[in-house]
Amino acid sequence: MPFAEHRTAGAVPITPVACTGLNAVLAQLDDLAAAWVEASGFEPRPGKTCLIPTPGGSLARVLVGVETSDAPGGGLWDLAGLPAQLPKGVYWLDAVLSAAAGGWAALGWALGHYQFDRYRKKPKSAAHLVWPENADKADILRLMAGIGLVRDLINTPAGDLGPADLAEAAEAMAKSYDARVSVIVGEDLLRHNYPSVHAVGRAAAQPPRLIDIRWGETTDPRVTLIGKGVCFDSGGLDIKPSGGMRLMKKDMGGAAQVLGLARIIMDAHLPVCLRVLVPAVENAISGNAFRPLDVLQTRKGLTVEVGNTDAEGRLILSDALAEAATENPDMIIDFATLTGAARVALGPDVPALFSNDDALANALLRHAGETADPLWRMPLWQPYNTDLESPVADVSSTGTAPQGGAIKAALFLERFVEPGIPWAHIDLMAYNSSKRPGRPEGGEAMGIRAVYAMLKARYG
Repeated sequence: MPFAEHRTAGAVPITPVACTGLNAVLAQLDDLAAAWVEASGFEPRPGKTCLIPTPGGSLARVLVGVETSDAPGGGLWDLAGLPAQLPKGVYWLDAVLSAAAGGWAALGWALGHYQFDRYRKKPKSAAHLVWPENADKADILRLMAGIGLVRDLINTPAGDLGPADLAEAAEAMAKSYDARVSVIVGEDLLRHNYPSVHAVGRAAAQPPRLIDIRWGETTDPRVTLIGKGVCFDSGGLDIKPSGGMRLMKKDMGGAAQVLGLARIIMDAHLPVCLRVLVPAVENAISGNAFRPLDVLQTRKGLTVEVGNTDAEGRLILSDALAEAATENPDMIIDFATLTGAARVALGPDVPALFSNDDALANALLRHAGETADPLWRMPLWQPYNTDLESPVADVSSTGTAPQGGAIKAALFLERFVEPGIPWAHIDLMAYNSSKRPGRPEGGEAMGIRAVYAMLKARYG
């Protein structure tokens, strides 16, 4: 546990220092401590630290550079780098913060303790932070656990997290909250009319499956989450080059997001009727793999001409979206590591948000800003639908023009959502390519803090 309940004798204060705040902090220190800080060359830039000793050599105080804000030290990432740097001990935050700001600081501290150690044990931080005053402990811990679940799932290599393993992880998480789980596997997908999920996953050693989780009272507002669960993406017969395939264990990042988010929602007992749909497949190559220009059936009844077998995520999502729409939920939100085009447009840190509903999109954007969980809305530019026309099927999965790939993928998905149902599609990286405080290299939760905050504000 990265926290301590009470400030004990010998607990060390952590003083956040914004770039313009150093002189004020120095004025509050005794002459010896101030001289130490000046001699150390400490500059109050985000993440920089100065450990001030007592005359006897123990640790007296920690200065940490933070972003300039209305509440220095209360940003999500302000304290996130400290657990990896500080020696064993109990620490407390020497700053006047609101309960909300203190909570964000505490969550960042908690995320700074995260390690993926399934295959290699690593030394754990023994630095414990006294809970900031009035912080919502339960909410911080559920966010920490949900984000940890997302990261763990993405970081697990495909050899240990195929479709069957992903289903087992989903079942274990769901059953811990008394949620109902059903899983449709292999040829049963055809009998239950999920033909696109079956087509994409049938070439793999582990059969494809549809994971379906239900939780909550049917009289509460219906919220349906959908996550792309491609446990590994070779590209299929349109095979990826080795460089493009290297990180494809993360192609189930959308599924990881919705499972982590579902855990948070259920733990918070939000009054919603929650449904989670995860089509779980491996896009593999064998004699029965689906091919370029094959025409696939879908759950909705639309036929789809396959433009490229490496654009498989939208195919499995089409069946899940069509099923979700049959219940006319209050909203559908899907997460998917769907297009390289979104990453070209927005980079790895900012997920692309598409939505057919301005109220839903605006609420998500507002809460994205409040939770340091960025989203950027992109247009469902309807004229681009002309490039999705097929001469032999109802729709092409990709079209032929290379420009606007993220928009065209979203337009394709929109065809499987019934008009009038508020829907948001989040196209994300789900991975940190390099390490930063509180955000180690590897799988990452993106967008789920924003969605949770939106749901809590709307229904909580």
